[in-house]
Amino acid sequence: MQIDLDLLYSWGAVAKKYKKHEVIFDEDEVANFYYQILEGSVRMYNSNEEGKEFTQGLFCSGDGFGEPPLLIDETYPSKAITIQDSTILKLSKDKFLKIIDEYPSIQKYFLTLFALKIHSKAKTSKEIINQKPEYRIISFLNTFKKKSGNGTEKIVIPYTRQEIANFTGLRVETVIRVLTKMNKCNKVAIINHKIYY
Repeated sequence: MQIDLDLLYSWGAVAKKYKKHEVIFDEDEVANFYYQILEGSVRMYNSNEEGKEFTQGLFCSGDGFGEPPLLIDETYPSKAITIQDSTILKLSKDKFLKIIDEYPSIQKYFLTLFALKIHSKAKTSKEIINQKPEYRIISFLNTFKKKSGNGTEKIVIPYTRQEIANFTGLRVETVIRVLTKMNKCNKVAIINHKIYY
């Protein structure tokens, strides 16, 4: 579910075009807007001093992002950047909060969404403390497959080895080595450099 576009526009939301790799907001920036993607995709991530990145989330057309800090007067915990040319609606914090107050169905949606995010973060934390790289990668692949709605047939995984490394907290060399091993054991199929799971 997303917030109805007509409702967002009627409350003053503005569509803005972003080029690929354009920053939407930085980590620790004051949270002033609710964002909803009309087209394109966004990656939220953290990075350390050595440049190692950890992806917190990927969002695509129809998804909203950046909501939690709006509700608790906090800064954004991650950096958000487009991963392709995108058009994104921006709605000011005060109007977003008024929508939440006036529409109980939207409020219920966000409660469910936040519960799902908390649950997902707890599972991710469990996976990160597990030191077995194959377990981390399989967990990531299972999560993606479940989210895509395809439970039985093999599907193409649309992420690069680097993106999988960013999601799992592993080095890209480790991801390549483990996926090669998994391919030999028929746990994944690698065809023309694409991963099928």
